[in-house]
Formats: sequence, C-alpha cells, structure tokens
Amino acid sequence: MTVDVTRLNNGLTITTDRIDGVESAALGVWVGSGARSETAENNGVAHLLEHMAFKGTERRSAADIAGEIEAVGGHLNAYTSREVTAYYARVLKEDAPLALDILADILRNSTFAEDELDRERTVILQEIGQAADTPEDVAHDAFQAAAYPGQSVGRPILGEPEIIRTMPRQGVVDYMTARYQPRDMIVCASGKVDHGAFVDLATNLFGDMPAGEAPALAASEYLGGEARIVKDSEQAHVLLGLPGVPLTAPDYYAGHVFSTLYGGGMSSRLFQEVREKRGLCYSIYSFLSAMTDSGMMGIYAGSDGEQAGQVLEVAIDELKSVADHAGEEEVNRAKAQLRASLLMSRESTSMRAEQLAQQILIHGRPLTTEEVRERVDAVDAAAVSAFAAKALSGPPTLTMVGPVANAPDVEAIRRHIAA
Repeated sequence: MTVDVTRLNNGLTITTDRIDGVESAALGVWVGSGARSETAENNGVAHLLEHMAFKGTERRSAADIAGEIEAVGGHLNAYTSREVTAYYARVLKEDAPLALDILADILRNSTFAEDELDRERTVILQEIGQAADTPEDVAHDAFQAAAYPGQSVGRPILGEPEIIRTMPRQGVVDYMTARYQPRDMIVCASGKVDHGAFVDLATNLFGDMPAGEAPALAASEYLGGEARIVKDSEQAHVLLGLPGVPLTAPDYYAGHVFSTLYGGGMSSRLFQEVREKRGLCYSIYSFLSAMTDSGMMGIYAGSDGEQAGQVLEVAIDELKSVADHAGEEEVNRAKAQLRASLLMSRESTSMRAEQLAQQILIHGRPLTTEEVRERVDAVDAAAVSAFAAKALSGPPTLTMVGPVANAPDVEAIRRHIAA
C-alpha cells in the first residue's frame, strides 16, 4: 500500500498516495463542510465562499493566483457538494510546494474584498440563471427538495438568488470561521510525492491553525414527496426516488451493484426494457445519492410527456422484478463493471487523491483497493434483491419538468408499487 497518513495535534489530517511511475502530483484540501452546513438564511454561502477564495489574499491578487499556477503549467480548481468543499491542483512534481502554498494562502489569508464580492455575486447569479434555463438541472434541484423537504440537504447548492444578492461579507467570513476546522480538513496528495516532505510542508502551512469544533449538523431524513413543473418543452424530465442507504451502511456496496445492473449501462434492465425494447426514451439511468447518515436511489428519464407514465410503470415493474429475483449472471456482470471502474480510476492521480480524501472524511481511514474489491465481490444476488425490496418499502419521490400536466402523480406511483 502506497498510502501514508499523519495527523497533527490540531486535528488536521495529511495523507499521501505515492506513485513512482508519474511525473506529476494531484493535491488539495478537502473540507468536510458543504451546502448541508448552511441554514435557510445563508443558503448558498458555501458555494459563494468557494468562489471568493480565489479572489485575492493578503499577498496575492486574483490574477496572481491564476498566473502563478498557470506559469508552471498547473491547474487549480474547486467544487462544492452537499457535504464537502474541495480545493485542488494538478502540477508537475517539483511544483507541488507552490501549489500547496497557494491553496493554504487562499484558505487562510483571503481578504474577501467588498468589490470582489459584489462581482462574484453577479457571476453566481448568472450561474443560477444558467441552471434555471437547463430543465434537467431544474428537475434535479426540485427532486432533492421534494425528497428532503424543509432540510438543508434539500436546498440548492448554488443558493437562492435573493440570498446571494444580499449576502454580507461578514456572513461569508463567519461561515468559514465556524466550519473550516482542521479536524474536518484533509490535506491530500497523489503522485510523485514524498510523504515526509509533504507533511513538513503542510505542517508549516496549516499546523498553527487553532483546533476547534464545527457546529453539529441536524440529522437528514429522506421523506419523499412530489414536485411537478409544467412547461412547454420537447422533453419531459422525470425523476423517481426511493429510500437508499448512508455511505457507511453495510449494504452500501450491494446498492452500487444493484444500481449498475438496474440502470448503469447499456446492458442494464432499464436501458434494455425502456429504451431498446419499447423505445420510450433516449436517456434513462439509475443512481445512488448517499450521505453520511441517509441516502436515496433514483431513476432519471428524458421522455415524451405523454409517455412519462409508461416509463415510470416499466421502471417500477423492473425494480419489483429485481426485488423478486436478481440473476447471478447480471449480478456478476455488474460487479465486473464496478471492479473495472475501480481499477481504471487508479490510473488517475486526481481520482486517487479524491478517493483517498473522501475515504478519510467518511470512514476516518483509507480503504485499500483490495478492501473495496472484496466488498464488491462479497455482494451476491440475494443482497441485491434485498436492497431493491428495501427501497420499494419506503415512500417515493416523484419530480417531473416539462409537458407533464397529464402524467401520473406520486399517489399513482405508490399504488403501482403496492400492486
């Protein structure tokens, strides 16, 4: 195993995955805080903070940040999810110290200048507008809100426009001060890196951060519900959700095998039954959406509005069929897909860094490739059927966007599941 882990006295975790056969390094800082850490009043602050971190520090302007990393041929970026915000870079091995210095600078010394904040509000409002013009994005946001009504995990990651327009500078600073605690941060590198040297570098940059405790999060609970947005468009965007499992659940890997055989590729049941045999849609797939304490499984289909009901019926019937009996051949095929995906991802330094940081945030430790493979291999047909049956036992979530005025409602879906 090439992975090493060091934890500092302030709680910060520093980890590396050394790969001798490359000349580059992927590195970053993963923070265990995202949109879920917000309140209804500051919805969107996590994503706004991610943007503002690149807008200037006490010793670098926004142009300096971009210019320094690109002057060495590197790449710098970030993302915000519901439970994580990540700041990461990809550089040649000799430029890893520069990249980590920039990341530490933007996370510890950002000035959040008022003029930059005003400009970035406008940029994010344009991003929100772009999402609002994309029906599939609208459907997914409405789906999340319907599945987790009144909860932070149900609110949009980008935030509400009016909140973004009025978000004060101090609100961004207060969120960062409360949530960016070293015990919830992973400094990670993958590639041609020496663990000892990287630990020394990270310790110099982050070791004096005071230890603290982020406020506790309210528990999330999948509840289910319905959202229907009727509009004139060519396609209906349909999402059906059912209860899933948390990231640490014993049947988490059974869920992945299930989702792969059910709707994860061209050989999956959904693709074959809904698209190939019946021609009811162009795009259809299933997915798992898991968090640390809850989760759901979902089905997405882009279809003609008049055929949305038939798509949903066939999808539910196939789900029932899996619950009744998952065939050994399709289970083995799904496991082979997952194993191949796992091994292919190991060829990317960026993916290895991402996986390593996420594993430590979720499990508190790295998982070896062999351990993950064993967990996938241990899934059998009975476990897949049990996962499908458990999903069918909970409340559904139904979201539709497009010409769906006459499509079935969530009560009709409940009846079809129970039939």
